[in-house]
Amino acid sequence: MASDDNDQVVNEVKDYYRLYKNGRVERFYEVHGSFYVPPSPQIPSSGVFSKDVTISPHVSARLYLPENIPDSQKIPVLVYYHGGGLVIESAFFNLQHNYVNSLASELNMVAVSVEYRLAPEVDVPTIYEDCWTALQWVASHANENSSSIHNKDSWLTNFCDFSKVFIAGDSAGGNLVYHMTMRAGKENLNNDMKITGSIFAYPYFLFPNVEIDEEGLANKIWGYICPPLECGVLSPIDSPLINPLSEKAQSLSELGCSRILVCMGKKDDIIPLEIGVRFVEGVKESGWEGEMVYLEVDGGHSFQMYQPEYDEAKRMMKCYADFIHR
Repeated sequence: MASDDNDQVVNEVKDYYRLYKNGRVERFYEVHGSFYVPPSPQIPSSGVFSKDVTISPHVSARLYLPENIPDSQKIPVLVYYHGGGLVIESAFFNLQHNYVNSLASELNMVAVSVEYRLAPEVDVPTIYEDCWTALQWVASHANENSSSIHNKDSWLTNFCDFSKVFIAGDSAGGNLVYHMTMRAGKENLNNDMKITGSIFAYPYFLFPNVEIDEEGLANKIWGYICPPLECGVLSPIDSPLINPLSEKAQSLSELGCSRILVCMGKKDDIIPLEIGVRFVEGVKESGWEGEMVYLEVDGGHSFQMYQPEYDEAKRMMKCYADFIHR
């Protein structure tokens, strides 16, 4: 007797997700201690208001507004892309919510934490499109007199200084930051908004000849979700989607921002330190004309989200503050 499609596993990444033949995906959030938390639209949490907005049928976001903003003052805006290997986590989950809440509070910024669709239900280029949709929505507020803003939000129009726009992401979020910054280098954002700075924390990149466990988490997830290979790419790790140094990748000289901050963890067992070092070297060698800041912290992968009171997490936050407010 044939087994039900619900029982036929197509692929699985331990402690992350399981894909069944009928397309159903089971995610193991309990392993990571991840769960939904509501926003705080009326009573501030740790000095920050938050609320959820719908951007498009497939894209939403959680917005964060510091409580004590002087009248008429405009503050920088941060668009944040969460991590999770492009396959798990959510802008509405506890870890991401607490972390972005702290970014808004300590950096005194309006933050937009993007909720994008996940693989394997959608392909990776669709995830990039979701993230671009969110960035364009933010940019649509840069002209407060525009009558064409879809789902206009008063927090963005009233409090954001659109001459100071930053995008940031941890792990898979760092990969998303890369693709958004590259796209902004060749396509105009709404109202000609410019990205002031892009922050890459432990970016989800894979490079050949970098010592990394072939059966490790980063390689395993990408092996499953890498789109069908095109343009003569020989292996998933050569795809320009995951390897910005690939011969098939767009020149890093076209990165569409004025400043870059790359942060890597010395004890990261998922994305090796060498990944960040080689990316920084590649950007410098490309002829990109912006300002580069590189930071190494004594911690593991995305540790600052789990251990915000750790001295190195505080040093990382101070580096973010120095990078943004200067």
